[in-house]
Amino acid sequence: MKFEHIIYSVDAGVALLSLNRPQALNSFNEAMHLEVREALKMTADNPEARVLLLTAEGRGFCAGQDLSDRNVAPDADMPDLGLSIEKFYNPMIRRLQQLPMPVICAVNGVAAGAGANIPLACDLVLAARSAKFIQAFCKIGLVPDSGGTWFLPRLIGMARAKQLALLGEPLSAEQALAWGMIYRVTDDEALRDEALVLARELATQPTVGLGYIKRALNHSVSNSFDEQLILERDLQSLAGRTDDYREGVAAFMAKRPAEFKGR
Repeated sequence: MKFEHIIYSVDAGVALLSLNRPQALNSFNEAMHLEVREALKMTADNPEARVLLLTAEGRGFCAGQDLSDRNVAPDADMPDLGLSIEKFYNPMIRRLQQLPMPVICAVNGVAAGAGANIPLACDLVLAARSAKFIQAFCKIGLVPDSGGTWFLPRLIGMARAKQLALLGEPLSAEQALAWGMIYRVTDDEALRDEALVLARELATQPTVGLGYIKRALNHSVSNSFDEQLILERDLQSLAGRTDDYREGVAAFMAKRPAEFKGR
């Protein structure tokens, strides 16, 4: 399938999805939403895709919503922004969380508005040193969306979450790392290469099991202790029936490197 607003490929187990509206700082319009949705579906349906790497082209990661796509004339009826969230942003965030594989995000510059929260729905976030995370919603009278009000308090605590959401101050990549919001900071020119190295390494691992780990950790924030123990039991039952588990044990016993297939 040919895409106009994203770049998408699958190679060596890695699905690469790069936002490609650099002239608009990769802000979302409806067309890009639809292309990202299709790419995420293709990733979920492709047995050769074992890791997703999400990044962007140009000097910024994503400026959130393209406001020119919602320009409201002074005498026009105001749009229901909740409908756009329900139709586009929420399904994307849910899909990133639910993909049964590791999702890496490489933030290559400014990430603002929804663009600051999309990375938080991913599993491992690398950021260029020049990257900044900006909860810009408060500057135009809106509420953080795309899971921002859910992810931020859990990742960095309520006081810091309110600081970012109420003041809209830019958060540097180094500070995001220090606060435990992201995984790694890299030099700008090395970001894509380091993210690909990580993605390719993960793609050689028992990715079905990694998907179960992701599911368990994501549910842990809302499960009770007993519910989490039951989930661990159930997921372990599934993991123990995979070809990758069989291969892992065989390789361990034979003292050889394992060759996992993601099955």
